[in-house]
Amino acid sequence: MDFKDQIFQIADRFEKVKENLLTEEATKNALIMPFISALGYDIFNPTEVLPEMTCDIGTKKGEKIDYAILKNGEPIILIECKQWQQNLNLHDNQLLRYFNVSKAKFGILTNGVTYRFYTDISKPNVMDEKPFLEIYLRNLKESQIEEVKKFHKSYFDIETILSTASELKYLNELKAIFAKELAEPSQDFVKYFGKQVYEGLFSQRVSEQFTPLLKRAIQSYISDQISSRLNVALAQQAEEDEKADEKNDNEAVEEPKSKVETTTEEMEGYYIVKSILRKIIPSERITYRDAATYFSVFIDDNNRKLVCRLYLNSPTNKRITFIDENKKEIHNKIEAIDEIYNYSEQIINSAQKYL
Repeated sequence: MDFKDQIFQIADRFEKVKENLLTEEATKNALIMPFISALGYDIFNPTEVLPEMTCDIGTKKGEKIDYAILKNGEPIILIECKQWQQNLNLHDNQLLRYFNVSKAKFGILTNGVTYRFYTDISKPNVMDEKPFLEIYLRNLKESQIEEVKKFHKSYFDIETILSTASELKYLNELKAIFAKELAEPSQDFVKYFGKQVYEGLFSQRVSEQFTPLLKRAIQSYISDQISSRLNVALAQQAEEDEKADEKNDNEAVEEPKSKVETTTEEMEGYYIVKSILRKIIPSERITYRDAATYFSVFIDDNNRKLVCRLYLNSPTNKRITFIDENKKEIHNKIEAIDEIYNYSEQIINSAQKYL
């Protein structure tokens, strides 16, 4: 199982067990330790993952960080953990204190659901106030997973991570500022754009007039961009479907008739499917086409309205198949024709997509 699959597996586990994670320790065991393990570190080897590492802070002795990931006996990543319902904003100072007295270059603050990654971009050996990367298990993004993957034991390189950490930090901050301006444009933001289209004195009164106009202009532009991309995607999909239909039609035309023989068993299977579908659709709309290796049942004799395929030519490998959302065949083995009735629900669900 690759890294991405492991992270998604932890996310799925959270939804199933969250009601039982009543303590920090339970959160560690169910979510955080598997996360560290997914990064390639041996959670049962204290020379690699050291729990409760002592971080003396000035006169305060015996302060402990939840986990320290070690390399050559020195900490490279500090991990401070909280119970999954805890607000991390209330605990970042604790990690900051540990970070500042440690040789570690990276710190992670987590409640098992949210993971915040820190370093010392602004001032050497002093942890930044804001993380350069944050992921949320309930809304995972591919780009974020790729950044987290850099912390994997197999790829971990301080210079490589630091080279992108600064860019990520400022990128995230700029995105936050931009999102805030889109929601509630500041006077300077309105003035910047307004002065490019308004020729007179840009007074407070004019600024107040332009504020709702700018918000509408931004919303309209975003809407246009989404519509444009959606139309392009739909056009591409339609083109791909058309090509697929042409290919299927050509294959059907070019296939030597001598290879296609509709058997009694295939017709029996067709009539079973037809009897199942008559509950929801007139029988004249249910059609079939036979090919050399399989027998297809359609709605309205339309390639795009495939209900199922029957593979009945082999005496030892009879199957009924359905097409999933990724246009892949899902095969279901049957021993006898009557077993098609066992798939009545799938047959009806498949047909209802076209009604």
